[in-house]
Amino acid sequence: MADNDKNFTAEEREAMQAAAKEARTRRSRAKKSPEELRAAGEADLKEAVAKLTDEDRLLAEKLHALVSEVAPELVPRTYYGMPAWGRDGKVLCFFQPASKFKVRYGTFGFEPISNLDDGTVWPTAYAVTALTEQDLEFLAGRIRQAIS
Repeated sequence: MADNDKNFTAEEREAMQAAAKEARTRRSRAKKSPEELRAAGEADLKEAVAKLTDEDRLLAEKLHALVSEVAPELVPRTYYGMPAWGRDGKVLCFFQPASKFKVRYGTFGFEPISNLDDGTVWPTAYAVTALTEQDLEFLAGRIRQAIS
C-alpha cells in the first residue's frame, strides 16, 4: 500500500476505484448511440442499487423513479459507484447512500451544472432518511429547477 493510501478510508478508496472504472467505461462507450448509453447507464445504476443495504436501496429506488419521471431527459449512471443522473456526459444529481460512508443519513445532491443558483448562498444537497410524498414533491421541484 502506498503511503498516500493511508490517508484515505477503505470507503474512500473504493469510491476512487469506482470512479476510475466509470471513466474507463465512459471511454469504451463513447461511440454508442444515446439509446445504448441510456440502457447501459440504467444497468449500471441498477447494479449499484442492488448492492445497497435494504434502507438505502429503497431510497435509491424511489429517487430513481422520481428523477426518471420528473426529468426523463437525464441519463442514469453511476458516480463514484453511487446512483446518479446526468446530461451531456456530466452528473447533474446523485444519491450518496448512508451505508457508503457509514454515516447516519444518505444525501441527495446536485453538481455545479445544476441551475439552483439563488442569491449568493443556496443548498446543493439534502439529507435523506426517508421519502414521504411531501419530500418527493419537494425534491421534484428542486430537480425541475436544476434542469431548467
